[in-house]
Order: sequence, then structure tokens, then C-alpha cells
Amino acid sequence: MVSKLFVKTLKASIYLQQIGKHFSHKLEVDFDSQAGRIEFPFGIAELNAEELGLNMIAKAETAENLDKMKHVLASHLERFAFREKLECNWDK
Repeated sequence: MVSKLFVKTLKASIYLQQIGKHFSHKLEVDFDSQAGRIEFPFGIAELNAEELGLNMIAKAETAENLDKMKHVLASHLERFAFREKLECNWDK
């Protein structure tokens, strides 16, 4: 199962790197300033920074795990981007 999110922000690269560094202490993470991949026990996240925003893709085997992925990713992004009012509306 897959769900996608695009968040408009001019700080996409900054947020991608913050999320990558945060999770790298506990999980398998590969990231640079433009792209990242995080392997959670319940799914995989792929992040891509663009000029106008951040793409986040959540992948999981079950609907329950996909919902968990979406919650974890969105809540961390909102925490790191607390100065912005970001809209996290997943496509599914």
C-alpha cells in the first residue's frame, strides 16, 4: 500500500534533513539534502525535496501500518516546521 503527500514549503531540504537525522539514531536511514529513505519496522518512507515543497511517500503492507506511517511522518514534519502552518493532506 502507498500514500503520497506534497507539502508546500520553501524549507523542504531543511525539513528532510531534520527528519533524516532524527530517525537515523534508531532506524536505517539514507539521506542527503534532496532525497531520503527511512526504513521503519512497519513500512518505508521516501522523501524528496523540491524547490516549492517536500514530497513524502509512505509504503506499508497493511492499511493499519500505512496509517501509522502517515501519522509518524506528518507529526514529525509538523513538529520540525512549527513556525509554518503546513497542510498535511495525504492522497489516501
